Amino acid sequence: MSKVCRRLFVTVCAALICVGLSAQSESANNSYSPYSLFGIGDIYSQGTALNNGMGGVGVAMRNRQFVNYLNPAAVTARDTLAFMADINLSVQNKLFSQTGKKSANNTFNISGISFTVPIYERSAFIAGITPFSDVAFDFSSRVNKELLAQTGYITRTASGQGGIYQLFAGAGMDINKNFSVGAQLLYYFGKLDKDYTYSFESTSTNSLYTGYDLSLHAITGKFGVQYEKRLSNGLTVSAGVTHRLRTGLKGRVTDYKYAALSSVADTLRYAIDTLGKGKSGLHLAAETGIGISVRNGSRWNAEVDFIYADWSGSNLDAIKGFASGNDAAVFTTTKAMSIRAGFEYTPNKNDIRYYFRRCTYRAGLYYDKAYYKVNGGAVNTMGVTFGMTLPIFRWYNGLTVAVNAGQRGKTANGLIKERFVTFTIGFNIHDVWFQKPRYE
Repeated sequence: MSKVCRRLFVTVCAALICVGLSAQSESANNSYSPYSLFGIGDIYSQGTALNNGMGGVGVAMRNRQFVNYLNPAAVTARDTLAFMADINLSVQNKLFSQTGKKSANNTFNISGISFTVPIYERSAFIAGITPFSDVAFDFSSRVNKELLAQTGYITRTASGQGGIYQLFAGAGMDINKNFSVGAQLLYYFGKLDKDYTYSFESTSTNSLYTGYDLSLHAITGKFGVQYEKRLSNGLTVSAGVTHRLRTGLKGRVTDYKYAALSSVADTLRYAIDTLGKGKSGLHLAAETGIGISVRNGSRWNAEVDFIYADWSGSNLDAIKGFASGNDAAVFTTTKAMSIRAGFEYTPNKNDIRYYFRRCTYRAGLYYDKAYYKVNGGAVNTMGVTFGMTLPIFRWYNGLTVAVNAGQRGKTANGLIKERFVTFTIGFNIHDVWFQKPRYE
């Protein structure tokens, strides 16, 4: 890549990161959903724009052109002289419906930054930061209860914001030409705020404010292996397995409640519970993923993944601040699972005449079962994805876009149906940094 092109590309990426950080300072949420009031919120779908365009697959993927952090062992599928980085921005549009009522919401934020460099011969290092879960909701309801004080209408409002981020660093190594292993150290940190207000029509009645401020952190590890075998017909079959360890969730939960009338407030409760000091048993569940892919050189690749995590014993539904603050809904943790499938096709990556033959086209689909139930009913998500990588300059620099369209939940049992479209744009940076000069 020429110096001028390289500087231009880096400048554009830096400008877009600044735009993302500006948006993040205004709203630190990558998603918005009434379901995020439960537990630690919505668990974010991991992966870059490449993974998102193929239904979220990546456990078995070995691709020299892109960063794939979903399997720690995948970092070894790379050019041994190159620096590689991936920067992702996402825009999500949602439409909510419930018993004839509709609303909409849009969010924009950075959805991940990662990079990888070679260490020595057949090993490489990878690091990055991505969202892990999001809490973002704001809704209200109006009821009329006959109280002794004749308060009239009562307006109940629930709002929340915040998120947990995942900082990771790891390395992988090729044991031989077919077998690769890798490990990552994961650090989770973030703050979640959940607030609930009861306002009375009568001006002589105090409004009631309750809520929880959670400051959380955890540390764990993730391990991965990949095996690939080249067949006699020119195809390559790859299989991968990942496992993230279960880890205790630590931090503080501030539980408050006060009544206010005009400028006068009375504190009814203010307590701080230090997580991890007692026997709360609060933890993030272990997660296991398996995948298999079939690849025909650089022309096409197909993959299917299965992800499983048992959250039923995590205690998120038993501890204040994580259990629902809405008395109209019953929140219980359960076993989460995900089935993903994706396909990508490149007509001719070396075509010098037609640009769009050098582009890579992707499609995928997925089905997710959430880590909790609401009122005894499962909250499922299904969707289809599409993606495309546009080559820029030389090497493997490119611009990757992905579209994810789907539906979550249903309107039965007083729940909410979400229809969404998420646009992800990724900047794939690839340059040779570690080549020794031949001339002084």
